[in-house]
Amino acid sequence: MHTSDIGARVRSLKGRRLLGRLATVIVTVAFSYFAIRGVDFKDTWKALQTCDYWWLIPTLITFAIAVGLRALRWRSLFAPGRRPGRGVVTDAMLIGYLYNNILPARAGEAARVVVLSQRGGVRSAEVVGTVALERLYDVAAILLIFFAAEPWLPHVSWFGTAALVAVGLLAVIVVAVFVLAKYEDKPLRVLLRPLARFPLFSGERLEHTVEGLVHGLSGLRHHNVALEALLWTLAAWLVSALSAWLLTLAFPLHLPFASGIMVVVAVGLAQILPAPPASVGVFEGAVLIALHAYGVSHTNALPYALILHLTNFIPFVLVGALVLQHNARHPVRPRAVEETVSVPLAPQSTPVGP
Repeated sequence: MHTSDIGARVRSLKGRRLLGRLATVIVTVAFSYFAIRGVDFKDTWKALQTCDYWWLIPTLITFAIAVGLRALRWRSLFAPGRRPGRGVVTDAMLIGYLYNNILPARAGEAARVVVLSQRGGVRSAEVVGTVALERLYDVAAILLIFFAAEPWLPHVSWFGTAALVAVGLLAVIVVAVFVLAKYEDKPLRVLLRPLARFPLFSGERLEHTVEGLVHGLSGLRHHNVALEALLWTLAAWLVSALSAWLLTLAFPLHLPFASGIMVVVAVGLAQILPAPPASVGVFEGAVLIALHAYGVSHTNALPYALILHLTNFIPFVLVGALVLQHNARHPVRPRAVEETVSVPLAPQSTPVGP
């Protein structure tokens, strides 16, 4: 590769990073402004002081269940016979959530790829495939739940936008399934062929990368894997909705269970956008948008949004740090055969927590 080509690629990469950071700032400022607009902070502070914090117990219990379901969902995306252990999958996921909450650019996604490939004996490319599918399943699940619950939800102006996203996502899934079913690994080989120019992917390494991605995309290639993963995903989001609703009982909001669904749908869709570490500002703005549909003022909704965000942040930081420390004290033995090849992750999102 010529020096000029390398320089052009570096400049292009820097430009994309700059645009990504700019988009993150714009989204954060917009959602944060919406969250604090018209808020009476004295009443907000009073609501935080008078909150019935005993409701945090069932909220956190259901939150933990949802996290466990997400671990089972991630494991189910691996092809049968190639699935790593539940413990190592959970460890990698918790470490990933830790880094997503403390670092920008969703660094946790790359972190859990590294952890699972090192500790679970799985090729990095295969893990990347399952992580990418997770994002697809998350968006599909929250849209399915949203449309199924629509008769019990208040009218929202962004329903049409959600419908367009659902149609577009369905088209992507149908095309991907058709292409993989008809051409198997040929499309992946075409897409990854430019990587052969780099020494890291020379020779058999590119073949291993393609093979790993093919296995990692089993959730699109095998209907039994797809169905199992979708069911785990739906269960995780429904339990997350229950957790979000239970917390409303700590405040005098008097909202139905459907409000929990509205909250997780709004937060889940907002996570598609670029966001700072822990989605600060974006998370609160999405919750306020959801509760606005029920006529809840920003002053009354902001205390709930702050506590809900903390229940989605503190457990991941504390537990993730403990898991990270445990793994550091119990390093894995180096493997002679397994190769961990770094493959760029597609930008996304996933919700900061369930």
